Amino acid sequence: MDILLVEDERSIRITLRDDLERAGHRVTALSDGAKALEVLEKRRFDCVITDIRLPGLGGMDLLKAVKNLSPSTEVIVITGYGTIEQTVEAMKAGAYDYIQKPFPNEVVVERVARMDQLRVMGEELERLRSRLEGKDLSRRLVGRSRPMLLVLDQIGTLASSDATVLLEGESGTGKEVVARAIHALSPRADRPFVAVSCAALPENLIEDELFGHEKGAFTDARKIRKGRFELADGGTLFLDDVDDLPLPIQVKLLRVLQEREFERIGGEESVSVDVRVIAATKVDLREKVKEGEFREDLFYRLNVLPLRLPPLRERREDIPLLVQHFIQKYGRGREYLVPAEILEAMERYSWPGNVRELENHVARAVAFAGENRLLERKHLLPPEAFSLPEIAGKAGEEGDSPDLRPLAEVVKEAERAHIQRVLAHTGGHRTKTARILGISRKALWEKMKDMELD
Repeated sequence: MDILLVEDERSIRITLRDDLERAGHRVTALSDGAKALEVLEKRRFDCVITDIRLPGLGGMDLLKAVKNLSPSTEVIVITGYGTIEQTVEAMKAGAYDYIQKPFPNEVVVERVARMDQLRVMGEELERLRSRLEGKDLSRRLVGRSRPMLLVLDQIGTLASSDATVLLEGESGTGKEVVARAIHALSPRADRPFVAVSCAALPENLIEDELFGHEKGAFTDARKIRKGRFELADGGTLFLDDVDDLPLPIQVKLLRVLQEREFERIGGEESVSVDVRVIAATKVDLREKVKEGEFREDLFYRLNVLPLRLPPLRERREDIPLLVQHFIQKYGRGREYLVPAEILEAMERYSWPGNVRELENHVARAVAFAGENRLLERKHLLPPEAFSLPEIAGKAGEEGDSPDLRPLAEVVKEAERAHIQRVLAHTGGHRTKTARILGISRKALWEKMKDMELD
């Protein structure tokens, strides 16, 4: 990566530059914020690493200038005088990361390596979205978090194969959107994509829905009816909630996957099909196999190319993008605003219903907004998302005595507990502990002495 390092402390500037260059990056090192801005106005960098306190121009002003000149340039802010308020301000201004001094150079090098990986994946994402342009899918694949970028990267790989895909993920994680994207990027894109929900159909209708029937197969069978497998011939069949298939149908599905042929209900002749199957499950099929509720041989037939979709709680940084996406979807061209404190509360909430639950709340907030352009918290979040603060407030009103102590004391107590946990994890190995904590061994030793940790 092309990196601009702006640090007025000479020892940090030189050693960090050398370590970044040893890692394979091209580094321009400066000590003055104003000079850095002059360089930025003439040249684009992949990454800027800047101290907060600089001569000429402060690091926060430099951060804002970078984002104005080149929004795609990532910025890592480093400081020896960090506060929570300053961290929040830097992140809101677009900082990729915020690192407090003192730090081992390896921490910065590792963060830059991770950033570089995400940058490459982001470029692949844009290529993937351009291939999906015009198919109403590129706008539905929302997210730039690491878990989501990994999924999007795998979509492109899986699409080139013709093997069976098993999508694993909780309800509401977007399994059908991913299945449609795989189909749209595959050589079968101009052939049918047929979706069937195995959970939505009564057990006595599933076989007819999947395989069809012959004329006269039963009382109301007045003509031949093609099932979903035949309708998907040459294309892709998406079996959603495959974990809900009854065992007798699992047997017939296994044969289709093995032989690519089946008989309609009431028929004697085999029907051959050329279909790629993408199955989706909301539960761990391995557990269903152990419980005897899912055939082991069918599981292995489906689990050729597995792809796990992360729940929303594992990609919280995508929530602002998703909120904006759904506002555009339901706002009918009107602009709506979500206050920063509400957006932060939405990022803290676990969203058990995942993206689908988030979408429903945004749609409800827009519907209730009327002429108001400011969306309300009571519509954007379920009651349980803010019940704890309300309970705390009531407790204070009723005269309970909460734990009110100086912030420094609370922070030190939390820091001591965390160091103890990491020491326990490493078996007391101080070098490993310091590496995990992102501090030097000397700094760990001083903290342990200060906190009277043996």
